[in-house]
Amino acid sequence: MIRILGIDPGSRITGFGIIEMHTNRSVCIAHGCIKAQQPTLAERLKHIHLELAALIEQHEPEEMAIESVFVHRNVDSALKLGQARGAAITTVALQSIAVHEYSPAEIKKSVVGRGNAAKQQVQHMVKAILGLNKPPQEDAADALAVALCHGHSRDLKSLLPQVRSSRRRRWKSL
Repeated sequence: MIRILGIDPGSRITGFGIIEMHTNRSVCIAHGCIKAQQPTLAERLKHIHLELAALIEQHEPEEMAIESVFVHRNVDSALKLGQARGAAITTVALQSIAVHEYSPAEIKKSVVGRGNAAKQQVQHMVKAILGLNKPPQEDAADALAVALCHGHSRDLKSLLPQVRSSRRRRWKSL
């Protein structure tokens, strides 16, 4: 079992989702949004940092996954998003928690099966996979999807060395 913190960063709303990956299922521990309504960006980044630090202390995740940077049409929005990501990554890294990044397409593909899935499809699949009573808010659903993506990816990555080493043995014996 491993506990994973998923983050969907934003300078106004940062979604979070905490799951536990068991051998045959994923369990939702907590999810929600950090709403940063302070007047300055510096104050919003501080709020994100403090709220994430409290979540980490309360839930003790072992790994963190976050959506990687993608290009926005609005440069100012992209810069603010990058700063929110930086605040989140720094908060987690200061706790010596491993940070993993996934593209939006990777996340959607791992949860929905298509890299161009709509937000509502992500919400629906997160609800179904985790057995939630209702779909989480969009940002929280995205964060849970990030955590699920990492959980599934880490399971596959752990199998790869075994596959490679078994192939090498067969090649050597030929």
